[in-house]
Amino acid sequence: MSKQVKTIAVLTSGGDAPGMNAAIRAVTRKAIDNGLKVKGVKKGYQGLLNEEIIDLERHSVSDLSQRGGTILGTARCMEFKTEEGQQKAADVCKKYGIDGIVVIGGDGSYRGAQALARHGINTIGMPGTIDLDIACTDYTIGFDTAINTAMQAIDKVRDTSSSHERCSIVEVMGRRAGHIALWCGLATGADDILIPEKYDYNEQAIVDNIIRNRKRGHTHHIIVNAEGIGHSTSMAKRIEAATGVETRATILGYMQRGGSPTCKDRFYAAIMGCYAADIIAEGKTNRVVAYKNGEFTDFDIEEALSMQKSISEYQYRMSKIL
Repeated sequence: MSKQVKTIAVLTSGGDAPGMNAAIRAVTRKAIDNGLKVKGVKKGYQGLLNEEIIDLERHSVSDLSQRGGTILGTARCMEFKTEEGQQKAADVCKKYGIDGIVVIGGDGSYRGAQALARHGINTIGMPGTIDLDIACTDYTIGFDTAINTAMQAIDKVRDTSSSHERCSIVEVMGRRAGHIALWCGLATGADDILIPEKYDYNEQAIVDNIIRNRKRGHTHHIIVNAEGIGHSTSMAKRIEAATGVETRATILGYMQRGGSPTCKDRFYAAIMGCYAADIIAEGKTNRVVAYKNGEFTDFDIEEALSMQKSISEYQYRMSKIL
């Protein structure tokens, strides 16, 4: 059941993503414009349980759009996964007069939002994850910055790989999803792109591709490997042993989560934040903001979590051809 909302809180949960600060800024300012009071929860659901709650005003969120990370901080919280922890969190909300919460994070964060909704707190989720692995939306906050960061790093690795006539394996993030690897691999002209949705663990095919390219006069070889496959260092050793070509692994890691967000991440985060503030002011609950088919919209969280996201078959086939 929806209810009148007078005071909301905003929190960031799970892994940080560039653009989260732009989202915090937008939620805060649009909610205030809607006549609501706004509070910020530090360190995600853990901070909610610990009552790390601050007041947010328009000036509190000035000069945020260009900053990476999240000014509210984020943390994972095992206690909140329990029924007791969820009830405690709802009680904290009621203690501080919080009628609704905007949660910026991934699918795990949405499950937390669902739990709060069951305990009478209006909740709206926003897709904040670099992995692009939320099925209900074509865009997630932070993805654009992450792929540009990774692309630039792969370009640099290619330069040194060419100079030394090496094979280079560059491991990018994405948890169990291969979207970052696919986008960056295609954008940088990688020779092999390994993603968990498609990889058959046939290393001999990679070895054969390296040898074939060498015979054609190709002096270096770039493999973009998704985090969901991993083991890049041991893979490099096996490939070097099989081909005789010096092979090095570079794991980009958390650098992909940092840095100033791109224009796209700032813009989309801002519009999504405004949208979230609007629908929570309307009394909606248990919803997740999304960008689907060129429009900003919202879905029921349960529906959103039940959706499955896959890699585009056409995009993957084109990456193999190119």
